[in-house]
Amino acid sequence: MNKMKVVGITTQQEVYVGSKERNFRINEFLIIEDPYQNNLLGEVVEANTYNRYIPLNIYGDFVDNSVLESLRALGYNIDEDTIYIAKIRLLNEALYPIQTGSDVRIPEFVEVKDIMIKSKIDQGLTLGIIKNTDDLAKDMDDEFKGLLYTFEEGDLLPQNDIPYIMDIKSMHHYPHIGVFGGSGSGKSFGLRVVLEELMLKTIPTIVLDPHYEMDFGEAASYMEGEAIDFNNRFKCLQVGIHVGVKFEDLSAQDLKNLLHAASNLTDSMNNVVDILFKPRDSYYSFFNRMEMLTEAQEESSLDRIENRISNSSDEEERKAWIKRKELFISYDKTCPYNSVRGIIWRLRRLGNDGVFSKDIKEIEDGLQNGKLIVIQGNTRILQVFSTYLLNNLYHKRRDYKDALYKKTTADYFPPFIIVTDEAHNFAPKGYDSPSKSILKEISQEGRKYGVFLILATQRPTLLDETITAQLNTKLIFRTVRASDIQTIQEETDLTPEECRRLPYLRTGDVFISSANMGRTIFARIRAALTTSPHTLNPFDELRSRFQEDHERFFNVIISKLPILETDLTNLALEIEQETNITYTVNNLEEKLNQMVEKNYIKKEETIFGYRYSNK
Repeated sequence: MNKMKVVGITTQQEVYVGSKERNFRINEFLIIEDPYQNNLLGEVVEANTYNRYIPLNIYGDFVDNSVLESLRALGYNIDEDTIYIAKIRLLNEALYPIQTGSDVRIPEFVEVKDIMIKSKIDQGLTLGIIKNTDDLAKDMDDEFKGLLYTFEEGDLLPQNDIPYIMDIKSMHHYPHIGVFGGSGSGKSFGLRVVLEELMLKTIPTIVLDPHYEMDFGEAASYMEGEAIDFNNRFKCLQVGIHVGVKFEDLSAQDLKNLLHAASNLTDSMNNVVDILFKPRDSYYSFFNRMEMLTEAQEESSLDRIENRISNSSDEEERKAWIKRKELFISYDKTCPYNSVRGIIWRLRRLGNDGVFSKDIKEIEDGLQNGKLIVIQGNTRILQVFSTYLLNNLYHKRRDYKDALYKKTTADYFPPFIIVTDEAHNFAPKGYDSPSKSILKEISQEGRKYGVFLILATQRPTLLDETITAQLNTKLIFRTVRASDIQTIQEETDLTPEECRRLPYLRTGDVFISSANMGRTIFARIRAALTTSPHTLNPFDELRSRFQEDHERFFNVIISKLPILETDLTNLALEIEQETNITYTVNNLEEKLNQMVEKNYIKKEETIFGYRYSNK
């Protein structure tokens, strides 16, 4: 008797398979040898073990009477045997329901190669392994072996499965990627792996990094001897320090977007910008124009302004009030005082954040050279800055492509990818934001121009629905919230069985729902080649810091040992003179006792009180 057989009532999409020799693994691939439809490839989506001691309804009606009757007809002893049963979902719908009793076997690599591997290694992103394909991988082509390592239960293991290689060229047809997963699920780790692969393929990329963690300068310690130097492939730039907005290049709309990102604008405020902002204004010329207008408005009448002109103490002050008078006459009726003050407040806030202190040339140059550019800042600053940045770069690329189509000339600007973590903060569901507007436009139109999105979030439910619908590939890590699981189920082809597994996925395991693949792949993300600057455990950090403090203090007092309890006042003064560090007597005594506890020094009682001495 064959080890595996189709049992029960079948359909064109799903069948049950039984075996008493071989257990099944979820997401493994099997071939059904239907005598009338040849070989059909399917994937195990549910697996159970049955014997007479296990009630049949543990997981609902997974095993029904038709399955049991088939097993009996095929020679299984239901009352005595332990039987392994799996539900298999066919990758492609069969023409007819599968023949009950059909043999089932493990496929050979050549039979699944075209389904599993959609890209050449040098043209795709090697993100990890396809889980439970180790049997298939034994006879796969050598070029697909030894590409990566994975972590299993904390151990670094060489690749034993078929690699998952994302076809980057398919983004031209299926343009955008979502990365979803809760805290500790491996989402950020997976995003790091994606970015490493983009750098290896020299694909121009912008990363909005509100957590200051997407630095690739430090190789992972476990990659000793196989580390890749990424230092020339990326650049970290902070808003207000390295990059910013050149005010003189702003249009009125650009400025309104920036001000709105700082704090919502009223219609009246929008109107103020349209009236008062002049082409090629500097930050200071625009700011001063509004300040002078409000100072004139505070006088509330032309007569009082004339009086200020007449009573000016010098010519400079007189000219300044004449200018205020001109502004008052021109704009008082159309630019209400409160609206102008509102613009001033927002402008000052942006100026204080350093938004107008630099330009974006370094970003543009980096993209032109195929680098990954990490833009760092807090979430609010990134929301403001990205509004201007993404609009500017997207339209540079769009203008170039439109010029090619119209057979006119425009400066070359490369295709590029935009990546952000905490994407729901940049494109929130339920309300508008300036950054959401440009991201929505790119999600709908970017494919035509070669501008793509990779959006990561812990809360897909909070991400704008229009944008979520445009994410043709989704990497889904462990997700616990019911509302997020529901969103994922609505936006992907994950089966109900797979959705039920989402809260229990191991860190680093991921469902990859891809329009290009036409189905969901269960994968494990490879070990990253670099490490985040935030990998140090905070408790290790504390211990290390205390250790450093103890050693520093020990080096200060070692030459002064032995120390009598009665000498602590003099000792405190001496230390302050030598090191500029001030200790009270109580504080000094506490530090010495800590040294005793840590076994650096010893403490003994004498007739003159306690004495601290070297061990």
